[in-house]
Amino acid sequence: MKKIFGKKIIKNPDMFLRSLLLIFVDILTVIVSMTGALWIRCDFSFAAIDPVFLESVYNYLYINIVCTILIYAGLHLYSSLWRFASIVELKNVIFAVILSAAMQTIGMKLLNLPVPRSFPFLYLLLLTAFTTVSRFSYRFARIALRNQVTKKKNEPIRTMIVGAGAAGYMIVREMKNSKHLNRSILCIIDDDPAKAGTYLQGIPIVGKKESIPIFADKYDIKEIVIAIPTLTQDKQKELLEICQKTSCKILILPGIYQLVNEEVTVSMLREVQIEDLLGREPVNLEMDEIMDYVQNKTVLVTGGGGSIGSEICRQIAIHNPRQLIVFDIYENNAYDIENELRKSHPELNLQVLIGSVRNQKRVERIFSTYRPELVFHAAAHKHVPLMENSPNEAVKNNVLGTWIVAQAADRYHAKKMVLISTDKAVRPTNIMGASKRICELIVQNFAQKSKTEYAAVRFGNVLGSNGSVIPLFRKQIAQGGPVTVTDPNIIRYFMTIPEAVNLVLQCGALAEGGEVFILDMGEPVKILDLAKKMIRLSGYVPDQDIKIVFTGLRPGEKLYEELLIDEDNLKETSNDRIFVAQQKAVDCDWIEEKVNRLIEHAYDEKSDIRTLVKELVPEYNYAVKTTPDREQESKSMHASEKPEGECSPGKRSDREMVSIKPEIVSQ
Repeated sequence: MKKIFGKKIIKNPDMFLRSLLLIFVDILTVIVSMTGALWIRCDFSFAAIDPVFLESVYNYLYINIVCTILIYAGLHLYSSLWRFASIVELKNVIFAVILSAAMQTIGMKLLNLPVPRSFPFLYLLLLTAFTTVSRFSYRFARIALRNQVTKKKNEPIRTMIVGAGAAGYMIVREMKNSKHLNRSILCIIDDDPAKAGTYLQGIPIVGKKESIPIFADKYDIKEIVIAIPTLTQDKQKELLEICQKTSCKILILPGIYQLVNEEVTVSMLREVQIEDLLGREPVNLEMDEIMDYVQNKTVLVTGGGGSIGSEICRQIAIHNPRQLIVFDIYENNAYDIENELRKSHPELNLQVLIGSVRNQKRVERIFSTYRPELVFHAAAHKHVPLMENSPNEAVKNNVLGTWIVAQAADRYHAKKMVLISTDKAVRPTNIMGASKRICELIVQNFAQKSKTEYAAVRFGNVLGSNGSVIPLFRKQIAQGGPVTVTDPNIIRYFMTIPEAVNLVLQCGALAEGGEVFILDMGEPVKILDLAKKMIRLSGYVPDQDIKIVFTGLRPGEKLYEELLIDEDNLKETSNDRIFVAQQKAVDCDWIEEKVNRLIEHAYDEKSDIRTLVKELVPEYNYAVKTTPDREQESKSMHASEKPEGECSPGKRSDREMVSIKPEIVSQ
């Protein structure tokens, strides 16, 4: 459109043209409705119309046109999007035509323009019909055209909707009206017996949830949409298990809060996540109460860019810490969480630092500079097979890193330190689990002699964390398989990342010194069942569309994990889902001596590291094998022909570079 003084006359040219077209149609509608009312009144004969009545209509015609257009404009009949017209727009149309007819009746009375007594009622009926048709015909034409285009493009996805409530209605409406959603809704499922045999927007409501497999087969359904955001966890699990009996892909609305202001759209649908099938209600903690100890505190999170560490940072940021310090060796992870937190919490006093917990001087500098009051130690090597091939690295990062952080927390008078541990620390069969058990002993060691309150939090596998089985299965399914499972009988405990972090934070509030906190994680999950469920949720049939291949247990892997060695050794807390494993007192001098010797051997790249680990963790059960570390050590020995740990002249060993000396444990 033309511009005047650099500004557009019309902001939306398309809307302006549509409004002009509708005004023209409405002018014709008023003319036809007024003359048509006289024509019907005179038995459908123009010749029988009294000239006086025609003159009255002619004299009031222009006034009626202006009044009607103004009324229509005031009720947004020229600015509504009629392709999405609903009951609201229909009510506006009816109110507008009633107001127009009333204004006409009053005006003609005031001007003494005679018309038949039935004229206002006939005019109202005709005006309602013509105005409604002119508006809604556009929507119906678009739907018909879309259906034709869709059929020509490709076969629409045959869809079943579960839930005939408000959310189901809105999903059906959007799927039917949008040209971008290639769906053919064939039936609706709802448990309400009053709805059985009825229709929702022309779609039959065919039965209850138990009949989903029957009607999925009858209508050849390819996709099931669950539109019941009010489902509880157990009811949702029950419904999903029924849906899994089909080979359909399953989509679900995430939760009840999307129903606020009727803001339910197809874009809110998501694929069913495996956490939807945990089989228990998530652990819900009173975060506002337990996070009081975070407010106005300086908090340090080591490994703050990882799966658990980053979620700890998110939760802490909500509760107004004085300062949040994110410490991580991986700059990409640190960069991501920094950007996220600065965007979501611009008011947050955030400091992101790069470095390793193995670097004692770096950790000391951070503690001396920022004086953190709360420390959450999430930095660790955690991948079992990788650590089996590099056992010395597991000791360096996990054991030494924990010792350095715990020692700094004591030296600089932190109020609390919480260690992130694992169920693999119980009767460990791998170096990663054994190293984390030593970390628990280190925490207990410092708790017995320090004013700082130390605690460890032990939990199982975290759904969706980096390196967990769920992302691996998703990737394998997306690639068409096969899905790899180590053993058909392997089982694991699972929890969501928010659950794990809630536990960590509550344990920080409960910690008094030396505790190992444990979460009641419900029943363990069979990994094979997990794989089959994920395949079905993706719309495939296990071992038909997607093959499942068993690869055998990996080095150091167990068929099942434990959270406790002695289940009788449990102490309840104020939360009925959290327990404390009561620990025996440790000999601090003995622990310090053994840990110092273990670290020395790790930096000397000794091959007997597992033997030393077993001295600290007697229940550690490992298979003797040649690891890449040992092979490399052997090659190095032949190449240099020097004793273990000896350095070339003029060079510093790794041990010296990071100050791994006996003084570490005696300072």
